[in-house]
Amino acid sequence: MRARWWLTVVLFGCGWMTGTEAAPVQRPNILFILADDLGWGDLSCYGQEKFRTPNIDRLAAEGMKLTVHYSGSPVCAPSRCVLMTGLHPGHTYIRDNRGGLNGTEGQEPVPPGYLTLPRTLRALGYTLGAFGKWGLGPVGSSGDPLRQGFDRFYGYNCQAVAHNHYPTSLWDNAVRVRLDNPPFAAHQKLPADADPNDPQSYRRYTGRAYAPDLISAQARQFIRTNATRPFFLYYATTVPHLALQVPEDSLRPFVGRFAEEPYRGDRGYLPHRTPRAAYAAMISRLDQEVGRMLELLEQLGLRQNTIVIFTSDNGPVGGGTGGTDADFFRSAAHFRGRKGSVYEGGVRVPCLVCWPGQIAPGSQSDRVTGFEDWLPTLLELVGASNAIPAGLDGISFAPTLRGQTQPPRAFLYREIPGYGGQQSVRVGDWKAVRQRLNPGPKAKFNPGPIELYDLAKDPGESTDLAARHPELVQQLGTLLRQQHTRSELFPIRALDRADGN
Repeated sequence: MRARWWLTVVLFGCGWMTGTEAAPVQRPNILFILADDLGWGDLSCYGQEKFRTPNIDRLAAEGMKLTVHYSGSPVCAPSRCVLMTGLHPGHTYIRDNRGGLNGTEGQEPVPPGYLTLPRTLRALGYTLGAFGKWGLGPVGSSGDPLRQGFDRFYGYNCQAVAHNHYPTSLWDNAVRVRLDNPPFAAHQKLPADADPNDPQSYRRYTGRAYAPDLISAQARQFIRTNATRPFFLYYATTVPHLALQVPEDSLRPFVGRFAEEPYRGDRGYLPHRTPRAAYAAMISRLDQEVGRMLELLEQLGLRQNTIVIFTSDNGPVGGGTGGTDADFFRSAAHFRGRKGSVYEGGVRVPCLVCWPGQIAPGSQSDRVTGFEDWLPTLLELVGASNAIPAGLDGISFAPTLRGQTQPPRAFLYREIPGYGGQQSVRVGDWKAVRQRLNPGPKAKFNPGPIELYDLAKDPGESTDLAARHPELVQQLGTLLRQQHTRSELFPIRALDRADGN
């Protein structure tokens, strides 16, 4: 079996076939599905019991389930930057969510040619499409997806606009497409005189054109258009990111299944009469969209030659923000922390990889992997190891996907300037965490100590063992200092001071 696989890679890498006439061999397609704020426990194949995700579960049954996979960051934009560059968040250009230049729609733009993954795949002959949420630079800026190697873009350029699933417009490449939706703010409370139990009180927060449906339809059309050539489809859906909004046909089956309290909008985003039902319905609708994509690949005869990845950009929202209830759904499973935290619940995410005939069905791996690893992994899988750029933080785990033994990762590093400023580093089962590294200008400067957890015995990070293992704390503390590089755009006060404290 390995010999046949080796021959296939040689043919892909050299671009020839046996026979009387040399001809190029088409590299496998890549479908990368990135959910938004989906927790480790939000899929039934990871233990979700209150609703089912049968189409996404199919990827686990037909491929490999990664149980120790980390998003690039605990928030949106830097996580995407890690994915697209192969660099960890202590080295990337984008390290936190930040608005665009001069108040324009969109986020801080990456520099020209900065995103290595699309640039490298394009050079290998791939056609690239991005559909959903971008967040790495406004339209027309250096961070515009069309200026970073993508051939096609459809969706939300700006993360803030994506807070409303019924927007007045989406971007089709550089053209703003108007939608049949009324304008309304994505952050507002239910009026004081409105009856929270009356469905009519919430009609003002919906429209006729549900953006996730439109984005998925355009992504499927991209598959049809490029069925005869290798493509990279980056499907960065906005589901289940707030606000809680979903069409009635998906909501109806869940209404009445859970005990509910109407959410009036007092913790951000939009009100909803049945917030628990809405959350389950949003993920269920996403699951159906994944099923449609898999069915289309089969109809076009592309399933065997397409690598499908499903994961999430960070952990679930906590604290009841926007009416969500991560505790009720156990969205972060047994892990501590939520979105915005470098504890496990904020950065450990579900990840499924399926490639029929190449990745063993029903397989599972507990190897530590992260978003920075995808660039070298995908290049190795498509037979282009010689195209892997130098200087990456990412390490290919293609051998793991093929069922081969790999040495463990030396370490995995995470940081975020926001949410008070945090760092973490994992070495084996040991994890160090530091907090309060970047307080606001009016807050007292009081950096937190290094916390230490044994994830093998304490995956919930409940017991700080720093006092018992001072030498280990010192070793991991050295890594924490070494892996952070200064950033003028995203400074961390405690790390950028001359004394490092």
